[in-house]
Amino acid sequence: MNLCWNEIKRKSHNIRVRLEAFSDNSGKLQISLQEIIEWLTAKDEELSEQLPIGGDVGAVQHQREFHQAFMEDVKSRGPFIYSVLESAQAFLAQHPFQEPEETLTDGKEVSPRRRILNVSRSVWKQANVASDLWEKLTARCVDRHRHMERTLERLLQIQAAMEELAGALEQAEGVRDAWEPVGDLFIDSLQDHIDATKLFKEELTQVKEGMKHINDLAHQLAISDVHLSMENARALEHLNSRWKVLQGSIEERLKQLQDAHRDFGPGSQHFLSSSVQIPWERAISPNKVPYYINHQAQTTCWDHPKMTELYQALADLNNIKFSAYRTAMKLRRVQKALRLDLVALSSLVEVFREQELQQGEHVMDVVEVIHGLTALYERLEEERSILVNIPLCVDMCLNWLLNVYDSARNGKMRVLSFKMGLVSLCNADVQEKYKYLFRQVSGSGGLTDQRHLSLLLHEAIQIPRQLGEVAAFGGSNVEPSVRSCFRMAPGKPAIEVSHFLEWMSLEPQSMVWLPVLHRVTAAESTKHQAKCYVCKQCPIKGFRYRSLKQFNVDICQTCFLTGRTTKGKKLHYPIMEYYTPTTSGEKMRDFAKTLKNKFRSKQYFTKHPQRGYLPVQSVLEAESSETLAEMESQNCSFFTDSLSPDESLVLLGWSFVTKMDEDQYLLRHSSPALDHDSPCGQHMLLAHLEHQDKEQLQRTLARLENENRVLQGEYRRLKWKHEEAASVPMLTEAGEGGPGSPTAGGPQDEELLAEARVLRQHKTRLETRMQILEDHNKQLESQLRRLRELLLQPKDDSEANGSEPSTLSSPVSGVGHHGEPASRETTDTEAAGDDLEHEQDTVLQLQEVIEQLRNVFPSEPGTTSHI
Repeated sequence: MNLCWNEIKRKSHNIRVRLEAFSDNSGKLQISLQEIIEWLTAKDEELSEQLPIGGDVGAVQHQREFHQAFMEDVKSRGPFIYSVLESAQAFLAQHPFQEPEETLTDGKEVSPRRRILNVSRSVWKQANVASDLWEKLTARCVDRHRHMERTLERLLQIQAAMEELAGALEQAEGVRDAWEPVGDLFIDSLQDHIDATKLFKEELTQVKEGMKHINDLAHQLAISDVHLSMENARALEHLNSRWKVLQGSIEERLKQLQDAHRDFGPGSQHFLSSSVQIPWERAISPNKVPYYINHQAQTTCWDHPKMTELYQALADLNNIKFSAYRTAMKLRRVQKALRLDLVALSSLVEVFREQELQQGEHVMDVVEVIHGLTALYERLEEERSILVNIPLCVDMCLNWLLNVYDSARNGKMRVLSFKMGLVSLCNADVQEKYKYLFRQVSGSGGLTDQRHLSLLLHEAIQIPRQLGEVAAFGGSNVEPSVRSCFRMAPGKPAIEVSHFLEWMSLEPQSMVWLPVLHRVTAAESTKHQAKCYVCKQCPIKGFRYRSLKQFNVDICQTCFLTGRTTKGKKLHYPIMEYYTPTTSGEKMRDFAKTLKNKFRSKQYFTKHPQRGYLPVQSVLEAESSETLAEMESQNCSFFTDSLSPDESLVLLGWSFVTKMDEDQYLLRHSSPALDHDSPCGQHMLLAHLEHQDKEQLQRTLARLENENRVLQGEYRRLKWKHEEAASVPMLTEAGEGGPGSPTAGGPQDEELLAEARVLRQHKTRLETRMQILEDHNKQLESQLRRLRELLLQPKDDSEANGSEPSTLSSPVSGVGHHGEPASRETTDTEAAGDDLEHEQDTVLQLQEVIEQLRNVFPSEPGTTSHI
């Protein structure tokens, strides 16, 4: 027992000694860990209480120094912290614990072993807390230090960039302040200033990139929660505002220069604004096509006011019966108005070369056309030493070219169109014009094919088409003219200029207006010492027409072209046209011809006719190439747009009226280009023409029958209205009772009387119209009967009379021309027993009846009746 007790006492003592030693070590360790935790917590709070990183270099540098001192203090405490943590780790290695923490009840004693485990657990917790706080504090210190370094680097970059940009902006603003006002610059220097401004704008690209870089740096600082100081923020904002103002100044300057160059430069149309006077104003559409505003009437139109006046003046020439002369005289007025009668062909060629207008199919815009016209009229003013109203002439000529070749106002025109319009009206020999125009469509070998010749003739036919005269010149289809020209070189795919000149010398129907224009120009200054047989004018000015059937019968151009005659005198006889003064030899020759013609009968002139032009196939031909069809869709007559519907009807209707009037002077013979064909070919041509005559007469008959049905319906309608109005007098008599009538003095009396008067007047008008309709209906029925009889006559009747049927209308009167080129004779066209002429006279009379019926039944306002 003693031995056991002693052993227990010894073990108890050892335990007590160990507990005392453990208590001392654990207590010191816990105190050290607690001190470290409290210090680290304080330092963490001190780090958190530090101010945010500043927005300028000085503040960041000061904060960096302070933070470095703070980090040195933390680093100095590091060895002690690491040693305590190592001691705690060693202690925990000696006294591990694995049991979970148990909650002790009150009053329950803690065993020594439990107490040791509790101490070990407390040390472990304190060590973990101290270790986490240490790692967190050191990481935060390092992050703040790196943040400061990056911020300081960016602030230094921003500061350097702002200083550099401030200098660049100051230099650029100096250049801007040295700019002269746009209004003080010379027009010729506008392009140089535009180039200099664009170069200056390109040089500021580095400034633009610098501003972008400095703004990106400031944005990055803001993202990292670093805001620029008030001073730096103001400096950056001031730089941005200066840059925006400089950019705006450059853009505004460039816009002003470009606007000035557009409005006043070489390519501008501003100088053309003086071509119109108040209340008119010249404006420009987006595609550079000009239009005109009348501020007084508040209207707009495509035509220049002077061009509108010119078109109205051209209407005075509509009394000329012959379309070629009517067209030529209209073009002569246009030529004078545009001053193109003073422009030589050599000047035109030089202008075309300077403007590099060599490719005929190249498309020009309005600005290029204006450049060419301006150069042309400036050269005219320089060569002729005359004063030319260049803005008015350029604007008028541009207006005319657009009307002819760009009536849709697309702002585009082919070079060939431009050349054709100017060359046709310039002052040059007609043969030189032919040669130049042929060269525009010929290849390198001087040859041209059918396609290119079609293009040339198509451009030419647009000129009479714009005047509403295209029908008299073979219509818009130029294929018959092309084939007629290529008959000069049978079997060849291309023709030479000699073939073209030979064909043009015959004055083909599609181009006859051009040589007639030259004769009209030459005849203007000519005086003939003779007296007009009709109006007694002496001397005769212009054209002189001498009868080759009667002696001493001369007619002036006014009487002949308008169809004025004296009683008993007709213009059927052979007539010679003179556009130059006659010589004694010519007088003797005409005397001899007149003497011969005295002994000749009308049948002689019928068998030996002469025509003053080369006819082409009928305008009813429907063949058309794709190229020409495309042109037709893009080019339409613009002439009617400038006139009222009534005026356009008069002008465009002349082609048909001319056809009927000129049939009086129709001369029948085969085309000179066909004289060398076989007799079989001639008979086939005559049979074809006769077939066309029959078809045309049948179509005319069907149309007149339709007109008759319409007139019959109108007659029945008017008759019904007349019967309805017959009951009105009864009402009128009842309403016109005396004072004793029941309604006398009432307010309805005056209304009934007024209505009765209106109905009575309407009844009178209806009766008049009915009487006119009855008369015209009788005439129409008689004409229809006569036309049926003619159609039922056998075919051999016309062949027995020796006449050659043809429906081609002459665009030129059947007269001969005498002057420098050659002379042509015409003969009387009335032949006894010529059935075809009677048929044509019948058609003419029927058309006159229809015209009278049109007057009886006028179209509704705003509409146009087409024949």
